[in-house]
Amino acid sequence: MKHIFLTGALSICLFSGCETTQQIINTWPTTTTMPGQPNSFQIASGLKEALTIGAQNASGRLSTPNGFFANAMLKILMPPEAQKVESTLRNLGMGSVVDKAVLAMNRGAEEAAKSAAPIFVNAIRQMSITDAIGILRGGDFAATNYFKQKTTAALTTAFSPVISSALKKVDATKYWADVFNVYNRFSKTPVNTDLTAYVTERAISGIFNEVGLEEQKIRKDPAARVTELLKTVFGSQLAQNK
Repeated sequence: MKHIFLTGALSICLFSGCETTQQIINTWPTTTTMPGQPNSFQIASGLKEALTIGAQNASGRLSTPNGFFANAMLKILMPPEAQKVESTLRNLGMGSVVDKAVLAMNRGAEEAAKSAAPIFVNAIRQMSITDAIGILRGGDFAATNYFKQKTTAALTTAFSPVISSALKKVDATKYWADVFNVYNRFSKTPVNTDLTAYVTERAISGIFNEVGLEEQKIRKDPAARVTELLKTVFGSQLAQNK
């Protein structure tokens, strides 16, 4: 048991810092009420490890070229309120302008996704023992919902300037302006949409979607539990009996 406890402590140290870890060690119980089941320290350590792996995998996939653009589920398209605009412009023979705007929006999201992992890791470091047990025993997307609660504001703050810069770099804002300037010449109701805010919201939604997929892998597929700690925690009765 002492060996298991020390292994868990070293694992936690990677995510929360040794000083914080020592404080946790002083207060968390290291025994379990059921023989062969993980104690609370191992549960927290396993959750932190799982969430770190999942967050890094998710942001890694989406931050590659075509991470958003080639993903049919996550590809960022014109917002619903602009679909009439898009249809009108395509009918006017300006489909290429719309296509350039759509490509630029997705490139901006892919660039912003690079900054997601550190934000998730910071939220993981702040996870309490109560949070960890609640996530383990929670629903299929309990970890993803935890991330939504803890990181949405930080992700929005981090993504917005990155996306704004990326959109400008590839002339997305110019294409967007071209789209609506042309449309507004033919419409009695001018359209004014905040492109950066829209792409930021869609990018964050895409990140959470991928984190949810990663969470499902670890919860449902034993082969995805790539370390002994993950096998112990997610194979336990506590994880199975929800």
